[in-house]
Amino acid sequence: MSAGGSTRAIVAALFANLGIAIAKFVGFIVTGSASMLAESVHSGADTTNQVLLLWGGRQARREPTAQHPFGFGRERYFWSFVVAVVLFALGSVFAIFEGIDKIRHPHELESLAWAIGILVFGIFLEGFSLRTAIVESARVKGDIGWIGFIRRSRSPELPVVLLEDTGAMIGLVLALTAVLLADITGNAVFDGIGTLAIGILLGFIAVILAIEMKSLLVGEAAIAPDRRKIVDAIESTPSVDRIIHMRTQHIGPEELLVAGKIHFAGRLSNEELTDAIDAAENAIRDAVPIARLIYLEPDFFEDDYVRPTGDDDDHG
Repeated sequence: MSAGGSTRAIVAALFANLGIAIAKFVGFIVTGSASMLAESVHSGADTTNQVLLLWGGRQARREPTAQHPFGFGRERYFWSFVVAVVLFALGSVFAIFEGIDKIRHPHELESLAWAIGILVFGIFLEGFSLRTAIVESARVKGDIGWIGFIRRSRSPELPVVLLEDTGAMIGLVLALTAVLLADITGNAVFDGIGTLAIGILLGFIAVILAIEMKSLLVGEAAIAPDRRKIVDAIESTPSVDRIIHMRTQHIGPEELLVAGKIHFAGRLSNEELTDAIDAAENAIRDAVPIARLIYLEPDFFEDDYVRPTGDDDDHG
């Protein structure tokens, strides 16, 4: 995944959410709408989240150290997980409690025109941010669907921004609907119901993000197409008889660890064996450039080992 594409999507979301958060909070002060307050907190949390994603990308670029010999690529996964926690704590929980309170103690809305104008303005800005995220994601997701892209992507930023922007767009529509219903019916309870719905929506998105980011943080294998390429690269190397077994793990979105045991054909000298291993490593890097750390070990084949195919389930 292009780091530049991720950064463009994050920056677009940052400025859009900052502008929307300010506008919504002004709208809350003028109208007293609980939905508007929930949405302003939501956009404020989203703005914080974009800053965290940018910070995570910066931290991940640090050089490896003696204490962290594999580098800091997983910083991006960690800060994306923090984003899910922030979205849940500051967005979902706040909106749910605010919604319940406003349902129990309705507050009449003021300045409907302000509320509608600000929400429409927010929809426009959020639409720009969502369009940027969709365009950047479409360049890298290939033929898989959007749900598959979110589940299988090893780069966290674009799925996070996509889910955030989609949730924000739906939340704006919910807030606008709640405000209009409250005005049309004269019943301010609808404003509280809209706020509660926004909180539930944010909680759902936060849980999805937390599950996906936890999986990445714990460590995921290379995607199935890359595993197949690695297997083919090794087995096409001269002197290689078969792969005994292989393991892969992302230690960062653009950094893959490959380890395997290889059975080599014939009786090779130490120099020939070294050359064969080097050739296999070069073939892997040519096939999958993000495979930067490769450890291949010669061994003898036994019947209880299973040849890796790279076609197993590719959960992300």
